[in-house]
Amino acid sequence: MVTIKKTALVYCEKEFGSADGKTAVGLVRHSEIYNIVGVIDSSLAGKDAGEVLGDKRSNIPIFATLDESLSNLLEVPDCYIYGKAPLDTYISTEERGLILKAIEKGMDIINGLHQFFSEDPEFAHMAAKHNVQIKDIRKPPRLKDSHVFTGQISKVDIPIIAVLGTDCACGKRTTAVELNKALNNLGLKSVMIATGQTSLMQGAKYGASMDALISQFAIGELENAVIQAFEHENPDIILVEGQSAVSHPAFMSSIGILKGSVPDGVILQHPPARKFRCDFPNLVMPVIEREIQLIKAISQSQVIAITLNHENLADEEIPKIIQDYEGRLGLPTTDVLHYGCQKLIRVLGDRFPKLNRKIAQRCSVEMSLSAAR
Repeated sequence: MVTIKKTALVYCEKEFGSADGKTAVGLVRHSEIYNIVGVIDSSLAGKDAGEVLGDKRSNIPIFATLDESLSNLLEVPDCYIYGKAPLDTYISTEERGLILKAIEKGMDIINGLHQFFSEDPEFAHMAAKHNVQIKDIRKPPRLKDSHVFTGQISKVDIPIIAVLGTDCACGKRTTAVELNKALNNLGLKSVMIATGQTSLMQGAKYGASMDALISQFAIGELENAVIQAFEHENPDIILVEGQSAVSHPAFMSSIGILKGSVPDGVILQHPPARKFRCDFPNLVMPVIEREIQLIKAISQSQVIAITLNHENLADEEIPKIIQDYEGRLGLPTTDVLHYGCQKLIRVLGDRFPKLNRKIAQRCSVEMSLSAAR
């Protein structure tokens, strides 16, 4: 069955490519639901979104304004996505005006903020008038539909791997998405559990935005998502997207992820050149050894590999850092955007031999089919 993607314009004024623009960045790189036709960011107008990120050309143009985008696109997009993820709770007056204009043009509104647009009287009135839907990604389930931890996670008998990090917005989701795609391309059935608004927008079938849940239910919701994926998809492996960092004083999500998913291993994402925590210029980044110790101290899980975020690093620095980490930490280390996921797949195959056997079976079948032709 072919899924027809909706076209979408992503608003990310003055933040595309930055930490607070991570939702827009994620959607440009990967989306199973939306066909991204443009990004709004006046500071980068005229550029290609993929090239701005240091990736290959995406043919997704960046526009200065909503009006400019609508005058240049062949059709009005199906959706207008608020693609920023700031610490601020409420949007500005100018941003309100753009959302109202998008509604008037008949675009559905996709919102990843804690501020729920569907509960805004003006937005709700205009949406009803123009037959437009407003989708608040971070709106938690109703209490009657919420889950507490049950311990049923123990019946999941396949590898569960959490992709955690040493900070916010350091590439955890990107690594999880790329590894998930790579495993599925090898013939394994890999399912990724979303724990944030961006991965839910990208099309993850299972999960919840952890930071929007009542604390009593956060761990249970994640456990339930893993169990549902296990029971309904019959996967070979489950990947769990990380949030924030275990050591981060401002956020609790990583601890909830460790508790709720009880992972069999952790891949730890780290930005070596980052000196201070994202959005917290007075908080010094932790050393990676300390994060590894914390993860081991509060869970039964161990870090099995390190993945790097190459922000502010020259290309020639990355191999040196990889060599240093592997020698110093004794853990396989890579940068999936530069080098792919082969090293991570080898680690998983060595630790979970069933995965290697299934990959080998798939290769054998493909070779037989090729020979038969």
